[in-house]
Amino acid sequence: MIAGIGVDVVDLARFERALSRTPGLRERLFTEAERSLPVRSLAGRFAAKEALLKALGQTDGVRWHDMAVITGAGGDPDFALTGRAAEIAAERGIARIHVSMSHDAGIATAFVVAESVPA
Repeated sequence: MIAGIGVDVVDLARFERALSRTPGLRERLFTEAERSLPVRSLAGRFAAKEALLKALGQTDGVRWHDMAVITGAGGDPDFALTGRAAEIAAERGIARIHVSMSHDAGIATAFVVAESVPA
């Protein structure tokens, strides 16, 4: 059963300017493993994290590092949740999170579906 959905879009040029202008933003938003990726990939991951927050619904206390975008077993993007993000997912009975990311024509976008275990 679908427990939540979320979508987000990021303007690549604006995101790149924000990273350049704000020292420490890359470290605040992304885990160490994510930081070395190119800007378009970081923008996609930022969009995915924003989309996940929307899909979770309740986001009080969630930190950016609580939601790491990783490469899943099949090579597809996936989330590794820790901290408050993992707690909220467990409280809501979310068993699986599906994420799709793309970047083209100056934007990055992500779509997230949170799936719960049927009652």
